Order: sequence, then C-alpha cells, then structure tokens
Amino acid sequence: MNSTQLLAEAYRPILGRAERVDEEEGWFATQLPGWTVRDLLFHLASDCQRALVAFSTPSAEEPDTDEITYWSRWKPGGEAAQSGLRGTRIIASVWSSVRGPAELYMETAQAVLHAAANSDPDAVVVTQNRRMRVDSLLRTLAVEAAVHHLDLEQVLPHPPAAPVLKEVRRVLDGLLGESAPEAWQDIRYIRIGTGRLPLNQDEHEILGPLADRLPLFG
Repeated sequence: MNSTQLLAEAYRPILGRAERVDEEEGWFATQLPGWTVRDLLFHLASDCQRALVAFSTPSAEEPDTDEITYWSRWKPGGEAAQSGLRGTRIIASVWSSVRGPAELYMETAQAVLHAAANSDPDAVVVTQNRRMRVDSLLRTLAVEAAVHHLDLEQVLPHPPAAPVLKEVRRVLDGLLGESAPEAWQDIRYIRIGTGRLPLNQDEHEILGPLADRLPLFG
C-alpha cells in the first residue's frame, strides 16, 4: 500500500466518527491524560493544518529525517508533552459544541487527503524545522492518526486497518532497533511503545536492555 492510500485508510474511520459525534460523546475520556474526545479531535485537526503548511513549504535541500527518525524527538511525560496537553485542552474549550473541532477536523483532513493525492511523493517539504520527503510525511500522518484512533476507543472501538497497524509497528521496530516479539499483538505493542501502557514483567524480561528505550514516542 502506498503512502497516499495508507493515509486515506488511517483517516477514514476517524472521519466517519467525527461526522456523527454528539455532545455526550464529546465529553468521553480518551487514553490521553485530561483529554476528552473534543480535545483529541482538535489536536487531530491541528496535525492536519501542519500537514497543509508542509505541502506548501518545499525545500531544495535533501531530507534530514524520515518517517522513523521523525518520532525520535517526541517523548511522552516530559515538560513539553505536558505543556502540549494543557494547551490543547485550553484551546479546545473555546468551542461551545463538539461539532466545532469535529467539523474543523473533517475539513482539514479532507484537504490533506486531496493534497496528498496530488503531491509528488519524492518531493522534499519542511515541517517543524525538518526536511522530509512527502512519502515520509504521509506515513507520519498515518501513524499519528492510528495511535490517536486507539486513544478514541470509547467512541471508536474498532481498531485501525491491518496495513495501518503494520506501519505503526514498523516505525516502533525502527525506533526500538529490532523487531519486537511476533507474539506481541499490534495494539498492545503500540500502546506500550507510545507510553499508554507499561511493560509487564514478562515483557520487560523478553526485551532485556531494550526495555530502557520505552516508550519510543508519544
């Protein structure tokens, strides 16, 4: 599956749910501390806005990051992560209805999918002061959407499509430095790898020194 198709597959279920989300569901908790569904929808919309800026910020230089190394800066639990959680919560509270962030997400996500389908995957763009190929950008967007899809479990109980989960697993393995045990189910590995769940004792022993690298991003 190419990166454009992968992104469309990652966005499809979230778009479908955003179209139907109501006020009660908007207040449901997600897997992220302090964030409700409306907060996470706003965060997803912000990620789409960043992507649209990237599509319009070409670079003539070679890439300095790819879809795996991109995530090495993002670690959960740090001061920057906590600040991001608070900031998103504050901004998302501006809307009086969940339909505000839901519709913003729907508009920007559809715009991203259109831009992706009309972009050269080998072109280099700039995002967050880093240069990456469009193909890598689309893969990071798909991974982000998949991780947050799982965060929306209360309103989106069906998991992301298998190719999308496979892509997240590939990224986690790349950051870990080797493949995680095949017996680890994709969803548990993703939640452990992104700091949503801790390793249990058996998992810690299986990984050995590699366990110290977890969480890999978040």
